[in-house]
Amino acid sequence: MTSLNVNRWSAQSENRSWLRGPHGTEPGANANITLDIPAFAGLHPNGFIPSGILVGKITASEKFGPYDPAAVDGTEAPAGFLFSSLPVADGQTVVGGALFDHGYVNADRLPVDSGKGALDEAARTALTHIIFD
Repeated sequence: MTSLNVNRWSAQSENRSWLRGPHGTEPGANANITLDIPAFAGLHPNGFIPSGILVGKITASEKFGPYDPAAVDGTEAPAGFLFSSLPVADGQTVVGGALFDHGYVNADRLPVDSGKGALDEAARTALTHIIFD
């Protein structure tokens, strides 16, 4: 019997305009990370966490959340940028991704201008393997 059920899913075209070149994007250059989805509340309004969000490692869980200089859970120390946009489903608590932690970044094209996940002067200084324009 043929199924006539309708399946829906969302797609988003990748926007890595924040990268200034291919250095650090080669296969195997990015570490695998696990994101703590509840920590990204408000940063995925269209069902995707965009690439280029600055992340830090949550000490207690070893998962990653958006960089927050006011935090005391480990995310106050920037680790790098989310390399690829990731879909987030309702109720999902973790998702795997890749960490961009060395290379060249066009800071003006990062997806978050202020607040959690945004680049500030302290993060620029801490990310010694990333060269910003």
